[in-house]
Amino acid sequence: MNVSNALPGWSEFGVLPPINPEVPGTSSERSPYRVSLEDFVIRFGTSEKRREILSGLLRFREEMHKRGIVSGFQWLNGSFLEHIELSEDRDPRDIDVVTFFDMPKNENQDSFFNKNKELFDHDRIKNKYFVDSYFFVLGEPVDAFKVQNISYWYSMWSHRRDGLWKGFVQVDLNSSHDADVQVALTMCGGFQHE
Repeated sequence: MNVSNALPGWSEFGVLPPINPEVPGTSSERSPYRVSLEDFVIRFGTSEKRREILSGLLRFREEMHKRGIVSGFQWLNGSFLEHIELSEDRDPRDIDVVTFFDMPKNENQDSFFNKNKELFDHDRIKNKYFVDSYFFVLGEPVDAFKVQNISYWYSMWSHRRDGLWKGFVQVDLNSSHDADVQVALTMCGGFQHE
């Protein structure tokens, strides 16, 4: 994945702009912004609550990796990517995540789901990790339903509920740098991984 460490700042409305305003509209610097997980943590780990949510995201990724979800990418969004502390005078409550993943070898959706039901238990993941989680399997034939599903995420995540355009972030699912990311998170404010 081609990544950049340059996320644009929040707009005057407290959101990531859908296109980096500093570059031409045809640039690849547009939403979803592809950044490293470490750069994402450094950018958004600005308060104790945000670091707590980021720690949850890292633990969620660790659980996925242990269960064989090791390749793909994640779209990250929600009020976590907004300057919600200023616009609504509150902390973010969670982070919205869609995990686009390659099915582990020798598995199909039914077998994998049956072995890992708790990973796909939305309420469990949200309560344990502060992650509002959704999944999409890559590498399978694309049909109208899958196109509609991806279009849904993109269109919903490109706007706030009030219709304001906004950007979101994409990070790689590979775990090779997650330990470094944990160190970066700790350096952001001393939050310890459980």
